[in-house]
Amino acid sequence: MYNNHRGLGPAPGNARLNELLDSVRAEFENQARVSGEVEQSMTHQINEMAMVREKVYNMEQAHLAMKSKYEEEIARLIRELDARGGPRPAGIPGAGPQAPNSGPSQPAPSLGHGPSNLFGGIMAGGQGGPGLAPPPQQAQEQQHPGLQHQMPQPPPPPALQGPPPQQQQPPQQQPPFQSGGYPGGPAPNGYGAQPPQSTSSPGPGKGRILNRGIGGPATPQLGQAPPPPYADPRAAASPQVGHIPNQQHPQFRVGNALAELDLERLPAHQKKVDSDWFAIFNPEVQRVLDVDLVHTLQHESVVCCVRFSHDGKYVATGCNRSAQIFDVITGQKICILQDESVDSVGDLYIRSVCFSPDGRYLATGAEDKLIRVWDIASRTIRNTFAGHEQDIYSLDFARDGRTIASGSGDRTVRLWDITEGQNILTLSIEDGVTTVAISPDTKLVAAGSLDKSVRVWDANSGYLVERLEGPDGHKDSVYSVAFAPNGKDLVSGSLDKTIKMWELVAPRGGHPNNAPKGGRCIRTFEGHKDFVLSVALTPDGNWVLSGSKDRGVQFWDPRTGNTQLMLQGHKNSVISVAPSPSGGSFATGSGDMRARIWSYKPYHAPN
Repeated sequence: MYNNHRGLGPAPGNARLNELLDSVRAEFENQARVSGEVEQSMTHQINEMAMVREKVYNMEQAHLAMKSKYEEEIARLIRELDARGGPRPAGIPGAGPQAPNSGPSQPAPSLGHGPSNLFGGIMAGGQGGPGLAPPPQQAQEQQHPGLQHQMPQPPPPPALQGPPPQQQQPPQQQPPFQSGGYPGGPAPNGYGAQPPQSTSSPGPGKGRILNRGIGGPATPQLGQAPPPPYADPRAAASPQVGHIPNQQHPQFRVGNALAELDLERLPAHQKKVDSDWFAIFNPEVQRVLDVDLVHTLQHESVVCCVRFSHDGKYVATGCNRSAQIFDVITGQKICILQDESVDSVGDLYIRSVCFSPDGRYLATGAEDKLIRVWDIASRTIRNTFAGHEQDIYSLDFARDGRTIASGSGDRTVRLWDITEGQNILTLSIEDGVTTVAISPDTKLVAAGSLDKSVRVWDANSGYLVERLEGPDGHKDSVYSVAFAPNGKDLVSGSLDKTIKMWELVAPRGGHPNNAPKGGRCIRTFEGHKDFVLSVALTPDGNWVLSGSKDRGVQFWDPRTGNTQLMLQGHKNSVISVAPSPSGGSFATGSGDMRARIWSYKPYHAPN
C-alpha cells in the first residue's frame, strides 16, 4: 500500500492566492513609484516657491532702499527750492493741500476704544478719529522711516521779523477769585450781559510773550510755514494759506475759500496784516468786522484747549501736565493747576477744561482717564472722577453749576454731579466720543463721534432724542459740537472739512425715545482747506467761529453761510477756539505751543 502512495502537489487554491499576492505587490510598487514622483514634484514646487518668495523679499528691500534714496533726494531738492524762494511745482511732496513746507504729516495719538495709537495717523489724512495729544518722538520715527529729514525751514526775511519777544516773569500772586462767585451769576442762557464794545485798538503791548520768558520761533514770511518746533501734537498742519501764483487774478469769485486769494494783491480794506498774523475779509460780502491780536500766551507744550470763564475775565488753557489760567485784560498768568501726585515720567495732556458758572471751579479732563475739579482759589482738587476707560477728550459744565458732561474714547458720555461726587448717567454709543456740549437750559447733552454722527440726549432721562446724520450729515468723524445761545440750534465741525448747523425740533422731557428724529441740517459751511477741529458761536449768536488744521480761524454768518473773514495767526493746527461769554473777544489754542487772545468789533471804514 505504501508503494502506491503519490506525492501531494500544491493545491489549486494556493496558486490563486499567490497570484493575488503578486498582483497586490506589483500594484503597491507602482503606487509607491507614483507617490515618489508626486512627492518629488511637490518638493520641486516648494523649492520654486521659496525662491520666488526670496526674490520678492529682495525686490521689496531694494524698493524700500530706492524709495528712501529718492525721498532723501526730493527732500534735498525741496530745501534748495525753498531756499531760493521758488514755488513748488505740482506732483512733488509739499505741493498739495495736505503737505506744506512743514514736512510730512505725523501720526496722532489714540482716540477710541482700542489700544494706544489705534487711530494714529488720522490727522495725517487717514480714516478714524482725531488724536489730540503729541505722540512720542520714537513713535514718529517708527511710523515714518526715511521721512524724517523732509522739514525744510526757510529763513524768514529780516523785513518781516517782528521785535523779539519780551521776557517777563509772571507775578506770583493769588488770583482774585472770590468764593462767593461773580456778582449776579450767569444769565438764563448761560451768558452774562455784554458790556459795550471798545472801539479802541489794543495797546502797544499786544502780542507779547507774557509768561516764563519763553521766546517763540522766528516770525515766518506770511504765507509760508516753518516746521513745528515739537513732536507733532495732531500731526503737522496744512499749508499756511493766503498766497496763490501771481498770475491768478485776486478778484475771481472764490465763495468762502478765502485761502485762494492772493494776500499781496488784495486791496487794503480786504485785509489786515501784522508782523506775524493776517486776516482776509471776504470780498463778496460787506465787511462788518475788525479783528486784532490782544495777547500771545506762550506755553511749553501743545495747547490742547482754551475756555473763558463765564464773566469773560479769565481764560484757561490745557497743555502737558497742567491747566493754566490767565487774566484776559493783562495777559498775566494767574495760576498753574497741576496734580503733583501724578508720576512725573512721560506726558499727560489736559485735553479739555471748563469753568463752573460761578468761576470757583475748573474741571480738567486728561489722558489718564480722570476728571479733576479744581478749587481755583485754594489750588486744590475738590473732586476726582474715575470711571472712563480711555482718554477724556471733552468736558462741559452745565449752567446749574453742579453737573459736568464728559466724552471719552471709551465710547461713552457720562454725567457727573460734583455735589454728590458721583456718576449720575452713562450714555453708550458705537464709537469713540470726541466732543460733548450741554444746552444752555441744561435739558440736553450733545456728543460728536467717530461714526460721523451727532447724538442729542435728554439729560435727565438719558433718552436719545436726536441722531443727526444721513445724506445731509457729515461724511467723516465729528470733532466738535456747540449749542447756539438759543438752545434750539447746534453746530458741528468735522474731519470732512465742513461745519454744519442743525435745527433741533425734538420734544423736551417725557419719553421721546420713539419720537421721530426731526433734527435737520439747515446750513453747511464750506471753505476750510482741512479738518475742522473746533467750532463755537458768539454769545449773541451772530457768528460761528471755527478752527482748523489748515491753521486758520474763520467767522461765519449763520444766516447766510458766508464767511466774513479768515484769520491766520498760528503756525500749526488751530486745535481750539472759544469766544468770550461777555462778547468782543475770543481765544485760540494751537499746536504751535501758543494760545492767543483776540478782539473782534464792528468795522468802521476810514473816511
